[in-house]
Amino acid sequence: MPIEKRWVVKAQGDPATVAALAADLRISPVLANLLVQRGIDTVEKAEKFFNPRLTDLHDPFLMKDMDKAVERIERAVRDQEKIMVYGDYDVDGCTAVALVYKFLRHIGHKNLMFYIPDRYTEGYGISVKGIDLAAHKGVGLIIALDCGIKATEKVVYAKNKGVDFIICDHHLPAEEIPQAVAVLDPKRVDCTYPFDELSGCGVGFKLVQAYAQKNGMPFDEITPLLDLLVVSIASDIVPLTGENRILAHYGLVRLNREPSKGLLSIIKICGLDKHSITIDDIVFKIGPRINAAGRMRMDENDENASPSGGHAAVELLIEGNEAVAAHFGQVIDDYNRDRKSIDRSVTQEAHAYIECNPELKSRKSTVVYNPKWMKGIVGIVASRLIETYYRPTVVLTMSNGFVTGSARSVPGFDLYQAVESCSDLLENFGGHMYAAGLTMRPEHVEEFTRRFNAFVEENIDPQMLVPQVDIDSELLFSDITPAFRHDLNRFQPFGPGNGAPVFVTYGVSNHGEAKLVGAECEHLRMDLMQRQKPNTRMPAIAFQQPTHYEWVRSGRPIDVCYQIVENHYRGMVSTQLRVKDLKPVLNSLIGS
Repeated sequence: MPIEKRWVVKAQGDPATVAALAADLRISPVLANLLVQRGIDTVEKAEKFFNPRLTDLHDPFLMKDMDKAVERIERAVRDQEKIMVYGDYDVDGCTAVALVYKFLRHIGHKNLMFYIPDRYTEGYGISVKGIDLAAHKGVGLIIALDCGIKATEKVVYAKNKGVDFIICDHHLPAEEIPQAVAVLDPKRVDCTYPFDELSGCGVGFKLVQAYAQKNGMPFDEITPLLDLLVVSIASDIVPLTGENRILAHYGLVRLNREPSKGLLSIIKICGLDKHSITIDDIVFKIGPRINAAGRMRMDENDENASPSGGHAAVELLIEGNEAVAAHFGQVIDDYNRDRKSIDRSVTQEAHAYIECNPELKSRKSTVVYNPKWMKGIVGIVASRLIETYYRPTVVLTMSNGFVTGSARSVPGFDLYQAVESCSDLLENFGGHMYAAGLTMRPEHVEEFTRRFNAFVEENIDPQMLVPQVDIDSELLFSDITPAFRHDLNRFQPFGPGNGAPVFVTYGVSNHGEAKLVGAECEHLRMDLMQRQKPNTRMPAIAFQQPTHYEWVRSGRPIDVCYQIVENHYRGMVSTQLRVKDLKPVLNSLIGS
């Protein structure tokens, strides 16, 4: 049985402020309330929110070391010095590498190469193998993106080989900053840049913006790169506020109207070329395909294989020929299909292991280990297990003689602290409150499991083990008019910091043909109607929620919380409720 969710209605906005804003903006009080809940309580703030402007982007030279970075690239371009663009193997890293590489190519720099480390043989971040290759190829400058902020020793190693570094990162730095030519990271304590939530690709874009600005290039020359940037912003789950909201807004415009050939190939494969692409489309369809390439292990016996899966992803993203891009797009899609098959299989194995182990099933955390699982998908599996068991989870496997894995948390629980409490057992670890990676020797797995479980047991609030649905406000179905939907769309793009609103409607019932749909009948489709307004019927879909099918089918009343979305089917667009949760209304005469 699924865990019953707890519904929490957010604090509502001040009634007087809401009423004034609704009147001044000529919008529904429900939508005015959403603005106030987001801290937007004046007409001026609302206008800025609804109408993002590129002119409101911050001056890139406000970022510490930006002047040094631009000067070093200018020298490399002037002297036709060989530049390596280096980045992590995930979506953020690959899009960042593609963005900077395409810009350098655009300004005519031909002495250029890029490098994505292999997840399995090199791991995350700057690698000795990558530096050695750079030195061997005569590279004088490496521009590192979405990594490098803690690569202090590697930067020294590179310098001794005659290779300079510019680091563009967005992760938290350690106390010691690498001695690179320039270290661009808005999270540096000594950096006063006004916005510190950029993605790694976002920091790369600010570098490009600074170079263009100093060299008299119009901003229009770098807007074609915004499609890559919005893919990074959406996939890396950074807050969609401040500069990210502006960049994502214009990135979506670019992605929909004139995407690069590489992204267009993925868009077509996903079937997204028939309707307007949203942040959700990137998160669930475009991003996973780019990510999949870096997750998959390359065939070491294939002489024609790319140096790494991430390398193939960048090749796709920088490709200018549509036919070649279509080929690379298919390669990436094949990686994703293989990845889905493997993570489905591993998730099933992990489920079976937990279900057969009563002691493990009863704990407040999950640690599972199988040396045969693929390293690249353990993070996905950890997230899948949380969907079922809803508790802090660590999934471990074996790689290069060490046990390595990924950890994921539930809202409110600081996973990083739990992992850090076992640091004496670990070779290395890193991450943040909700996600972490770790490596240890095989002999420490049992003790790590014991201590991690004990830490969670002692420190987690029992309420954190109950899934919570945060509800913005109550809504009547009759309020969902075309004008309401139009104004609601102006709140996009949705994401962290500006989540898609969740509404609740009480005492509704099914008045159509309720169906279980999906390959395993795991989704519930229905037509809901409020008793008070019998002409207002709303089609709804509840993903992974078949539990109350019989109750709903009988027409008995339910309370429902949901998001309002556009459903695209066979060229038709309609309004649909995406149900977050539903509860049968007991002891009621409604519908009887």
